[in-house]
Amino acid sequence: MAADLNQTPSANRVHIGFFGRRNAGKSSLVNAVTGQSLSIVSDTKGTTTDPVQKAMELLPLGPVVIIDTPGIDDEGELGTLRVHRSRQVLNKTDIAVLTVDVREGLKYEDRALISRIRSKEIPCILAWTQSDLAQDPDHPENQITLTEEDRTLLDGIPRLFVSAVSGLHIHELKECIAAQAADLENEKKLISDLLSPEDLVILVTPIDESAPKGRLILPQVQVLRDILDAHAGALVTQTDQLAAMLASLKNPPFAVITDSQDFAEVMKIVPDEVPLTSFSILMARYKGILECAAPGAGAIISIQDGDRILVSEGCTHHRQCEDIGTVRLPGWIRKFTGRKPVFEFTSGTEFPEDLSGYAMVVHCGGCMLNEREMRYRMKCAQDQGIPFTNYGTLIAYMNGILVRSLSLFPDLAAKLS
Repeated sequence: MAADLNQTPSANRVHIGFFGRRNAGKSSLVNAVTGQSLSIVSDTKGTTTDPVQKAMELLPLGPVVIIDTPGIDDEGELGTLRVHRSRQVLNKTDIAVLTVDVREGLKYEDRALISRIRSKEIPCILAWTQSDLAQDPDHPENQITLTEEDRTLLDGIPRLFVSAVSGLHIHELKECIAAQAADLENEKKLISDLLSPEDLVILVTPIDESAPKGRLILPQVQVLRDILDAHAGALVTQTDQLAAMLASLKNPPFAVITDSQDFAEVMKIVPDEVPLTSFSILMARYKGILECAAPGAGAIISIQDGDRILVSEGCTHHRQCEDIGTVRLPGWIRKFTGRKPVFEFTSGTEFPEDLSGYAMVVHCGGCMLNEREMRYRMKCAQDQGIPFTNYGTLIAYMNGILVRSLSLFPDLAAKLS
């Protein structure tokens, strides 16, 4: 358990998805790359019926999430659902490894998937599998026939001939994955890029019945670590102790960061000249959605009775009686608008592609989702003209302090002033 607490969160790991038709060798290749029996291997088509996900260390890359997926050519009613699951995995995939049996070459499903991967601008590697079974194992490329359309489709995509049985080019595949990941290096910070070593930040972290017992929630931990990485100082307190802490300081803090649900109380305590924001707003910035979430919050003033609002969470935690997503947030929205909208909820990997029936989407901070999936969800809403925001940004708006809560980001605050 102690080791688990020190692991890199899955949302901060590079997500590597393995895709392909049934019996293309996906699961065997996953096991060869990871050096583990991560996936069940069988000659029976459709053995992998659901995405299999594993957080691990993959040298020379580091912390990653490996995902094995069902075949993209599965058939029947259940098969269609499995294909849909595989396509959903693309939404959080940072690097896609497409497996194609060298003896069969590219098929319609492979070409369609490559086109989809390219449309999502996901770095891709093509692994010609079963190369040890080619007619000429020493020169498996002789078995591949590519049309001019295929060459155009594959232009710029690294291609390797591999074998999970003989180990052919498995090391090279791992090196290729690492090279692709190097271009994804995430330089985004939560707040450390704004801090100097002499700065002091106060973190308001309420401990109530919805707080996890014996620990802080992930965004709080990540922000605290980010502050320490900047060699700045941090003080952690609860809302009812905040006033005394501020009064005890010789100089005002660089900023106060609060849990979104305590915005209303904290804003009364923190002097106007001290920047005030929330963990959720910092997470929105980190995940690349803040510039959409900030103006999206304003859609709340147009909500009418009966309008459908989608409240979406990235994790599947056990909901408490005062859960912020399903209880507090809807209550605040009803009070602010004076209306009776209809709230619908999703959690975990559930997120509808068709948002056309919703008046707006309100998402959690996304600490359990990687940036690619958060941006995918945001873009789903943008493409359909649906306002998209997140908990902290909307709560700040409803408390009349959204511009103030963005004071650390003056360019964005200026757009909303």
